[in-house]
Amino acid sequence: MSLGSGMQRARSFMILATGLYRVSHLGVGVLAVVQHQRDSVLSWLGLTVALGSSLFVFGTARSRRRFGTRPPLVDLVLVGCALPFAVYAGGADRPSDLAWSMLLGGSASAVCAVAFGRGAAVAGAVAALTATHTAGYGMAGAEIAVIAAHLNALVSSAVLARVFWWYLRRQGRLLDAATERAIVSEAARARYAERMAHHRALHDTVLATLTAIANGRADADSRAVRERCGREAAYLRRLVQQHAEEDAAPGTAAAVEHAVRSAESLGLRVTAQYGGLAEIPPHAAAALGSAVTEALNNVLRHAGTGRAYVTVTGDGDGVVVTVVDRGTGFDPRAVDEGLGLRSSIGARMREAGGAAEVDSAPGEGTRVALRWPA
Repeated sequence: MSLGSGMQRARSFMILATGLYRVSHLGVGVLAVVQHQRDSVLSWLGLTVALGSSLFVFGTARSRRRFGTRPPLVDLVLVGCALPFAVYAGGADRPSDLAWSMLLGGSASAVCAVAFGRGAAVAGAVAALTATHTAGYGMAGAEIAVIAAHLNALVSSAVLARVFWWYLRRQGRLLDAATERAIVSEAARARYAERMAHHRALHDTVLATLTAIANGRADADSRAVRERCGREAAYLRRLVQQHAEEDAAPGTAAAVEHAVRSAESLGLRVTAQYGGLAEIPPHAAAALGSAVTEALNNVLRHAGTGRAYVTVTGDGDGVVVTVVDRGTGFDPRAVDEGLGLRSSIGARMREAGGAAEVDSAPGEGTRVALRWPA
């Protein structure tokens, strides 16, 4: 069973612990029946029912990653309460002959202590076991000391399992809370780092350009200055949009923005839109950024246009990035995938657990869609 949150780990441990407890009891039952009751059909039938009920309870718990209510309740009735009477009816009329079937009641009480949410339900399960086992041992003529020792084991199994479950749940919640605080703190640090990066970028670009124009060192009417102002205005619009988007993921947005600014520095005009982003793992954000960089480089090299459009949107817990140009396009079936499409885009996304799709036609431009996860 894979590990997850603190609560998932607590549930997994209790399923494993009570499962091993049940296995130990089943082992005693097999030995007892094989050595002393091999001719009793009801003993074999009872052992088979106990094994089937155990597989039902713990198999269901493992697949669901938690105990439900119905499987433990069925196990309580069949294995905990009814089994000793079935074994007694099969000829096991001495306390020593009933002991293995009574022993299974301890693991049944432990499972109920973990599975039942309310203390009253656990107390009711233990009371049912106590009443039926007292009656069963009484029918077999067991001494008071034997009955008392067995009932003590029944109650102790439930109490210990309940205490362990309480403690592990508490520790699981503390671990989950600490993890949540660490995630929030890391997100805050990432956002601070992003703000500082934007501050440095604004200082080196927009502020530098405005200062040069204000001091007369740059001609505001020159083509080069106008193009630079256009790129920096686009950067400011994207910056405002990212901060206005409450769910923007700093790692994802920063990786794509770096790719956009790199392409702009080479003369490509890029219109970028961000919306509804979810934070993704760093390796996936880095792969997206590199793939967007190569897609924009392809626009510069092959599309025959100076403009591209980038859209970044959330997709559940993932993200989708599209890079579109209205250039010459090509027929994907008529040309071999170049190194850029195959290695820098497709392979990089696959290695990170994502996917890339290219849609193009001659004269219709090109659309590259990047998705994480695939």
